[in-house]
Amino acid sequence: MNMMKTPSRVPGKREINRINNRNAILTAARECFREKGFENTTIRDIVRRTPLAAGTFYNYFASKQDIFIALLEDFLEQLNRNLSEQRQAANSTEDFVRSTYLALFQATADDPLVYELAHRNDQAIKELFGSGVLGLAMRSLEQDVRGAIDQQLLPEVDVEYLCAAFFGVAYELSLRVARRTHDDEASSQQEPEQAAHFATALFLGGMERMATLQWTGPSSLA
Repeated sequence: MNMMKTPSRVPGKREINRINNRNAILTAARECFREKGFENTTIRDIVRRTPLAAGTFYNYFASKQDIFIALLEDFLEQLNRNLSEQRQAANSTEDFVRSTYLALFQATADDPLVYELAHRNDQAIKELFGSGVLGLAMRSLEQDVRGAIDQQLLPEVDVEYLCAAFFGVAYELSLRVARRTHDDEASSQQEPEQAAHFATALFLGGMERMATLQWTGPSSLA
């Protein structure tokens, strides 16, 4: 067996410089959006928060909207990875439900600015991506729900309805978590736990009742 490892590629100075410049722009944009709001922030405001020349900005982003899209894509990429990993590792109904909500609420608390911006620009996101922010964040939910039903972690119910209910609770509570943690950064650890506990208790109570019902509609498991 070949024990020699292929060495990791070391990024060159130019690539590192590009990464640092892009991160500087995104960091400055976050600060401006938080202080002045997305609508009132100009590209000039953002550039002034960086050591970059004004013309350098356009090597990375064509507009303020492009910055927002970059922030949102970073948020969703990490969130979807965490959601899928935690749901697939669940070995009980409570684990499945709680891990999904906690991953979402913690991501929201860690980055309330992006979530609130996404909520206020939901229609624009739908036009760009074909779905709203939580639709993007929970796009793998139906597949995981079907897998959980197969494993008997969830009762055999109408999958479409169940995912819609999951989505609705997640959407509204995430917005509350974002607002509370935006106003009080010290609550960014406590608030997601409380919201996940609330949503899990609410859902498990409903699941207990649904498990006693028979579902024969076309959206159950077909």
